[in-house]
Amino acid sequence: MMAGMAERGAGRLNPVDLRLYGLIDVGVLGSDGVRLAELALEAVAGGCTLLQYRDKDMENARAALARIRAIRAAVEGRVPVLVNDRVDLALAAEAEGVHLGQGDLHPDEARRLLGTGAIIGLTVKSGAQADELYRLPVDYACIGGVFATTSKDNPDAPVGLDGLQRLVVRGRLARGSGLPLGAIAGIDAGNVADVIAAGADGVAVISALFKDGASRDRARDLRERIDLALMARQTKN
Repeated sequence: MMAGMAERGAGRLNPVDLRLYGLIDVGVLGSDGVRLAELALEAVAGGCTLLQYRDKDMENARAALARIRAIRAAVEGRVPVLVNDRVDLALAAEAEGVHLGQGDLHPDEARRLLGTGAIIGLTVKSGAQADELYRLPVDYACIGGVFATTSKDNPDAPVGLDGLQRLVVRGRLARGSGLPLGAIAGIDAGNVADVIAAGADGVAVISALFKDGASRDRARDLRERIDLALMARQTKN
């Protein structure tokens, strides 16, 4: 398993393309694996660049594994599929990597298990955590939550655009410009340009991409807004 993951990952683009990161959250979107796979395929067709399977209240690991495999089969390697929290399921599903929270397996251990070719992402919520990025074997970090959201029970107050900007600066100081930094929580078509202007390289979204099933059109609209905002930021700098 580890060797296969490392071999598949060896040819991937680096850095990870975080521009439009779709979170396929079972708690928000339901547990129908066929529907989740369809949503994933539509999102990728519209311009989604990265996918994550998230199941915070997982009751059945076997069912979760089947869903992850269905999602990967649907997108046929067009974008990487990561698994939230669970390194074991990422290995079993032969996914392209994992996204870890601060209380999950340490990135060092995840890297040891998954191999050098796997994608490992990390949630960053504070300046101290951003400062630690210099020594962690991660391929990207997601900063948040930026805005309030109903998709996840988050005890921490939103950092807002100013907080996002400060954490991006600290992350860049810790790791340089080569580490992609994304933003998460409460991001939609109305605020995504401001999030990119604040320094994020991309956004992680659930409802803004998958709500009501129109994921292809929503992905296309979000990608256009993101790409325009990135070009505007580059021109300004």
